[in-house]
Amino acid sequence: MCGIIGLCTHNAGELIEVANRSIAHRGPDDQGVYTHEGIALGHQRLSILDLSPTGNQPMFSADGDYVMIFNGEIYNHEDIRQKIAHKYPFRSSGDSETLLYGYIEYGADILNQLNGIFAFAIYQKSSQKLFIARDQLGIKPLYYYHKNKQFFFGSEIKSFIQIPGFDKTIDHTALVNYLHYLWSPGTQTPFQYVKKLSAGHYVELDVKQPEKFQIHKYYEIPFTGKTVEKSEQEWFEELDERLTTAVQRQMLSDVPVGFFLSGGLDSSGLVAMARKLNPDRKIQCYTIDTGSQNMNSDGSENDLQYAKKVAKHLNVDLDIIKTDLNILDNFDKMVWHLDEPQGDPAPLNVYNISKKARAEGHVVLIGGTGGDDMFSGYRRHQALRLEKYFRRVPTFAGGLMKSVGQRLNTHNTTGRRLQKLTKHLDKSPMDRLAGYYEWIALERNIGLFHTDIQEQIADHDPANYLKDGLKNIPNEKEPLNHLLYWDMKYFLTDHNLNYTDKLSMAAGVEVRVPFLDLELIEFSTRLPVNIKMKGNETKYILRKTMEKYLPHDVIYRPKTGFGAPVRKWINSDLEDMIQDYLSEENIIRRGIFNHKNIRQLIEDNKKGKIDVAYTIFTLLAIESWFRQFVD
Repeated sequence: MCGIIGLCTHNAGELIEVANRSIAHRGPDDQGVYTHEGIALGHQRLSILDLSPTGNQPMFSADGDYVMIFNGEIYNHEDIRQKIAHKYPFRSSGDSETLLYGYIEYGADILNQLNGIFAFAIYQKSSQKLFIARDQLGIKPLYYYHKNKQFFFGSEIKSFIQIPGFDKTIDHTALVNYLHYLWSPGTQTPFQYVKKLSAGHYVELDVKQPEKFQIHKYYEIPFTGKTVEKSEQEWFEELDERLTTAVQRQMLSDVPVGFFLSGGLDSSGLVAMARKLNPDRKIQCYTIDTGSQNMNSDGSENDLQYAKKVAKHLNVDLDIIKTDLNILDNFDKMVWHLDEPQGDPAPLNVYNISKKARAEGHVVLIGGTGGDDMFSGYRRHQALRLEKYFRRVPTFAGGLMKSVGQRLNTHNTTGRRLQKLTKHLDKSPMDRLAGYYEWIALERNIGLFHTDIQEQIADHDPANYLKDGLKNIPNEKEPLNHLLYWDMKYFLTDHNLNYTDKLSMAAGVEVRVPFLDLELIEFSTRLPVNIKMKGNETKYILRKTMEKYLPHDVIYRPKTGFGAPVRKWINSDLEDMIQDYLSEENIIRRGIFNHKNIRQLIEDNKKGKIDVAYTIFTLLAIESWFRQFVD
């Protein structure tokens, strides 16, 4: 919906304008700032609910004591408003004012009533207290910077770097994370003093002493280890009802709403729900046509034919956006908008679709993100079926199988997948599960760094984020649910949702994700695992539920990725960029990596000894990030 920025420092009023302008792309409809004794708040508005000036921000309470900046949507705001309408003088019809008065009425407890996507801050002038919160799943980004007596927060890191004196000290362990996962789990960013506010958390601080801020947790994904017994048919009917409700909630808008339609099960299922809710209404969908480019270089088939088939079956309009993804022209721009050096080109597809949708007046898009993460749609979930065999393999035999697997040629899909499957056979079951998210062996990852930095990061293991995270759900014992928890807690929040928000907002579009409706999340966590995955059938419950809405071959087809031909790019299109960004001269000047080991990595990838194209892509993203955010 918007972009927010807040500064708590003695000269905040002098700095807020330039910081706010740096995120102007997030809100083309209006902008505003507020300053008061050591605090300044900035807002860029993308108008979606109540398009009138009464929805502009910063927004003030009637008595002028509270001021709010808010990014997001509260889908159940009308229910909340009905409870308190008799006590407060509402002037607008939007969710922003409902949130403001909801906080005044309930304090931090309002968070437990919100079903939506949000990052917001509310300042009380009389007490000089500031309250900042992020939604339960981290669908909307929120960063904060803290050093000495300065505290900044906002939607994007780029607004912080505009501020004189901003400390650009690098957190090298975060760079290990990006190379390991392509994204960084948890709170870390490449800047030592910039953190992500974790999903389901809020901050309280006194503007007079911002360095004493406190962070509190208010939500956890409810994996309790308990499931409910029902017949399969009852589960299918309940999912149908809940998914329909989620789509209905998230179509709430005063501007046109469109849909991503890749042709995959998740996005197709949401469009089917929208058609069920609106049998006679025009529904606009968008998809990508990659032309001659082999988008799915992992060996899976292209999505476009299925998107066309679903559009015809559901009688919806499909806008096909042709793209050849000129990576050289768009690479640095992508990294700039991401704020973080994530090693995945999929954001460019989000941007291209959002740009076209915005040009046609569709300010809101609904996407299928989350279906795989809730109902088990990834190959790592299927790999769990082999765990009962892996557990019987003696350590020495596991080491032997790993050794053989690592010698396989990775120029073909089968070799890559077998190599990934066997590389952790000599480790514990929990380490094997965490290993499914790894893109480069930790030893080789650490070896890419300069020897001086290796001493700082020698004890850092990114897998500990995942393993320690399971302490939040101690009663959950199912390995599949452990993976799904990691997918929702880290992979979604720190990767998919981050790039979806940043690159859609770069085009002035808000993306909504009905699969992450809070009631639907709760529903998914109490499902028996064999209703999520049956045998080797991923997303069993979703597939069965969709049988009455979608063609059979759309439901039961191999999964394809929403990505790009990274392996081809690394070996051809990006060769000049590699020679520049990862040259010996540049790496020595940067002082972070070991040129000899990076050169060996590139050569081993070319020869098919190891599949690290995405790691090399991430190294390029890190260098691009340094050039734009540090240099």
